[in-house]
Amino acid sequence: MAFHLAKRMEAFGPSIFSELKAYKLKKQAEGKKIIDLSLGSPDLPPAPFVREQLAALAAEPDQYGYTLSGTQEFYQAVANYYQRAHGVEIDASTEIVHAMGSQEGLVHLPLVFADPGDIILVTDPGYPAYEAGLAVAGAEPYYMPLLKENHFLPDLKAIPVDIANKARMMILNYPGNPVPGLATEQFFSEVIEFARKHHIVVLHDAAYSEFYFDHQTPLSFLAVPGAKDVGMEINSLSKSFSLAGARIAYIAGNKDMIQKAAQLKSNLDYGVFAPVQAAGIAALDHAEEIGQFVRTTYESRRNVFIAALEKIGWRVDKPSGGMFIWAKIPDGWTSKEFCFACIDEAGVVMVPGPAFGQNGEGYVRIALVHSEEILKEAAEKLQSVIEVPRLL
Repeated sequence: MAFHLAKRMEAFGPSIFSELKAYKLKKQAEGKKIIDLSLGSPDLPPAPFVREQLAALAAEPDQYGYTLSGTQEFYQAVANYYQRAHGVEIDASTEIVHAMGSQEGLVHLPLVFADPGDIILVTDPGYPAYEAGLAVAGAEPYYMPLLKENHFLPDLKAIPVDIANKARMMILNYPGNPVPGLATEQFFSEVIEFARKHHIVVLHDAAYSEFYFDHQTPLSFLAVPGAKDVGMEINSLSKSFSLAGARIAYIAGNKDMIQKAAQLKSNLDYGVFAPVQAAGIAALDHAEEIGQFVRTTYESRRNVFIAALEKIGWRVDKPSGGMFIWAKIPDGWTSKEFCFACIDEAGVVMVPGPAFGQNGEGYVRIALVHSEEILKEAAEKLQSVIEVPRLL
């Protein structure tokens, strides 16, 4: 049957992730062993007591009704976590709204603050969900380059005044995906001043807030004076607490913005499954213990993998946070050519940098989502690609 396809679907074409998955499956069908370092899906299970809480409540017959929103207990756990981790006071009753994972929140929030044709300031490279949110809202992106020479922080002074005056939102992400930069208090203060001057809503994606190394604790946007006047912070329990499949996140900050976000969500869903919220509470209440385990594990993986890459002649920068390595590729390749050559010759899957924006060309993103032994094996396999110079 012939049917009409909405024009907005033009913004949702097949992604490089789908292409990589299809090529991976093809190679596996041909008998090639594959090590997949492309998706940032945590391989660590949730803490035992988190799983036990989820399992026990899921067995109860009275847990299967609509929750409609976040429970007050979940919101209080979020507020307690912010007080302990960041010294930030958050009103559990008015300054938090839950989401079905940060991706859902990131895609829907532009609907609240931007009309079709409005401008949203996004980073390049940046997480693809930001682009999806803009497409859903019909907003226009203005890309803020993240360059190594600027410590992967956008240059606010480079944004034209007419663009700033038309912008409705700014989306930031530190520690970042794919680039592992860390924001400073000075930078966040500049963001707050910029947002206040131009009446821009700031959304800080803090999905990797518990992923930091070398004792470089990342700064919560909400911990900087004035942040709650101009914006919010969204955080998922997917990465830090290994609850990726359970789908739960929260947005915290300016109470008026939170109220409007909650108003939209009340028309979109019926709330996160109550046992999942209870599991989230257990995780947040033991964030220090869980976070230390996650950091120790991923820092060790980072060190082992980077050392193994150096051994084969591929020197990459050591990230201070996040669960990824943002690696500059050898000369002579485009990012996509390099990634597919690594699948063909080494059986290792990575993501080409341009999947995250045009400034990602010349880089690949590597997810540290396997054991140290598998990461060392991946590095050894990559030698067959790295050791042969590619002619320009």
